[in-house]
Amino acid sequence: MDTIRLEATERTPELDFDFQANTFTLRGESYPEDVTDFFGEPIGRLEAHLGALERGALTFNFELIYFNSSSAKVIMRLFELLEETAQRGVAVTVNWSFDADDDNMEELGEEFGEDLEAAAFNLQTLDR
Repeated sequence: MDTIRLEATERTPELDFDFQANTFTLRGESYPEDVTDFFGEPIGRLEAHLGALERGALTFNFELIYFNSSSAKVIMRLFELLEETAQRGVAVTVNWSFDADDDNMEELGEEFGEDLEAAAFNLQTLDR
């Protein structure tokens, strides 16, 4: 597997999954009309990739400005996948970045991060 890159649209985030480098990024706003249509294939490929990883390291970057409840379910699933991968011994780093004045995204990041035990979690402000 190489890379899945989707440009951001008005309703969907930029998605950059670099399987070779084990670096994955979601950036922007996420409220697609059909969450399964947008995230289905990329998440399926990510799930297969993570399931095959036995060692090494990976980084997942979340730089979201806004997401709806359907996207939140996808994000929760991503956190589950990342935690499962870390529990198998892969060094997983999750970076949750938010605008300094966005208390809501900061709190959401804190909540998501609380569920991680084996994966490293970084909560950081964006420099814009």
